[in-house]
Amino acid sequence: MITGASSGIGAAAARLFVAEGACVVLMARREGLLEELVGEIREGGGSAVGVVGDVTRPGDVERVVSRGVEVFGGLDAAFNNAGWGVRGADLHETEDVLYDRIMDVNVRGVWNCLRHQVPLMLSQGTGGTIVNTSSTAGLFATGALAPYVAAKHAVLGLTKAAAAEYGERGIRVNALVVGSTRTGLTERGPGGGSGRPVAARAIQHRMADPLEVAQAAAWLCSDRSSFVTGGAVPVDGGCSAV
Repeated sequence: MITGASSGIGAAAARLFVAEGACVVLMARREGLLEELVGEIREGGGSAVGVVGDVTRPGDVERVVSRGVEVFGGLDAAFNNAGWGVRGADLHETEDVLYDRIMDVNVRGVWNCLRHQVPLMLSQGTGGTIVNTSSTAGLFATGALAPYVAAKHAVLGLTKAAAAEYGERGIRVNALVVGSTRTGLTERGPGGGSGRPVAARAIQHRMADPLEVAQAAAWLCSDRSSFVTGGAVPVDGGCSAV
């Protein structure tokens, strides 16, 4: 299961996971882009279903999980990638409606996904692996507006708590600490619009391609990372190292 799957990191992950042999259930709000991606995957011989939905709505998340079980028989791995942010004002000038939206998508969205993915994985008895998308804003203030920084810190907290609670029952939970990536969000989102101010802090002095982030998610969703849980895995070009 991949959320935020219609573009950017989510779409790159969908293509990569399928190329590595996975069947994917894809969730996104933008129906047209989602249908295009599912069609592309199926034309290439892969297995994918798309479900339009909003991660802030528990019923939508439940519907996506149920659809995955209906079509593919279960859930082995999840990439909770959906996120949202915009360039905003200083903390004291940020309106409550913006704070609420950022926290809803980035924190409640992950919360809703965990609340429906974990019970299914427990009931299957075979464990599973979950990857949540955080950000360098989850480690330090990056020039992004305060609610986004708070939200991405919260994603790391949820990840660690879930990993601790379910580790002995076979469920691994990790987070990606993502640096500036060439997506639609970085063109209009926190961290300086194009992402260049954040990218300048990275050792590699560039932005990531979405596929580079997807590769890290694929590793965490696979048995190749079987002894990794509760981690905040940096995919940031070294930004968090300096």
